[in-house]
Amino acid sequence: MANIQPFQINVPEEILERIYTRISEFPWQVMQHLDGWYHGTNIDYMQELCSYWLDVYDWRTHEARINGFSHYTTEIDSIDLHFIRERGDGSTPMPLIISHGWPGSIVEFLDIINPLAHPEQFGGSVDDAFDVIVPSLPGFGFSGPPPLPYGPRKIAALFNELMTRTLGYDGYLAQGGDWGGAISTWLGFDHAPACRAVHMNIMTMRHPDGPKDSREEIWATEFDREQEPENGYRIQQATKPQTLSYAMMDSPVGVAAWIIEKFNSWSDTIGNDIESAHSKDTLLTNVMVYLVTNTFSTASWIYYGRQEEGGRLLSPEGKRVEVPTAAALFPFELLSWPPRSYVERVYNITRWTEMPRGGHFASLEEPGLLIEDIRTFARTLR
Repeated sequence: MANIQPFQINVPEEILERIYTRISEFPWQVMQHLDGWYHGTNIDYMQELCSYWLDVYDWRTHEARINGFSHYTTEIDSIDLHFIRERGDGSTPMPLIISHGWPGSIVEFLDIINPLAHPEQFGGSVDDAFDVIVPSLPGFGFSGPPPLPYGPRKIAALFNELMTRTLGYDGYLAQGGDWGGAISTWLGFDHAPACRAVHMNIMTMRHPDGPKDSREEIWATEFDREQEPENGYRIQQATKPQTLSYAMMDSPVGVAAWIIEKFNSWSDTIGNDIESAHSKDTLLTNVMVYLVTNTFSTASWIYYGRQEEGGRLLSPEGKRVEVPTAAALFPFELLSWPPRSYVERVYNITRWTEMPRGGHFASLEEPGLLIEDIRTFARTLR
């Protein structure tokens, strides 16, 4: 096994003080007061959130909670890769790697790690236990940056190395949403049979032949229409990420506004009440991971990296992911799902679950539904 070092988060006080100073100095008086979320992040909510950030929020409390898990770092391909490893109970816990995306972080999974690793402590059966591995993507959070922008396919190769050579697993299940869904896809496509199966709550990949029938054509047309108001950030980060970074690296409020707008528009909220889906503490802790590590810049590289890898196309020849694949369809997902007929040309779908509620950030919004779907799918693999 490769060299693995224990790791603990301990952000220097001077870094926190600089963040809080920049928040307190933000020039609200020069901002135009455009109501609601239609034009971007709601200014009334941002002012309320920043007041809470300065007067109530306590990073040290959340830092301690994150440190309640076992953290490690290891070097793979000259990158210092950070990961949580929670060993499962019982005699045969299944190895499970869960990958986050942008603008998320390991914070997304804090509520699901222990129920997956220790199901008997949460009313379940120890026979459903997993060894849970949660890495920070290269360039995100507590992982070091790649030398150049890496896309999801190259990150999948790093994660397969982590699971097999570093941690010594013969096989594993890959799970993910957002970029984690793309990374898990490439694990199943490039790294079977070590990656034995994939569970995903997003469909990011595309088939070279495009839609085949009227239902698929309707989906494709509607998908393009839905994505029009969401494409701005994606195009910027996929083409000129460095330019954006100059502003963001100097503005904690800017980073928060850029990220929180996505949490509002991509989640299953009641109206536009972001806190019907996410608490202030959850939102701020996720933002703080970007700020205390100065990784907003390198985290955005993954969009550029995917462009260099060929975009959303899985295989020019029309090959698919042949390992068993479970699709968990949350109704308010940012990327609306194609009909099952389309998905089955890209994946070997063996489980298809249409969820009653939830959006893009499934592990935060509906952790119970996600956990149960992963467990049920895994029973078919054990």
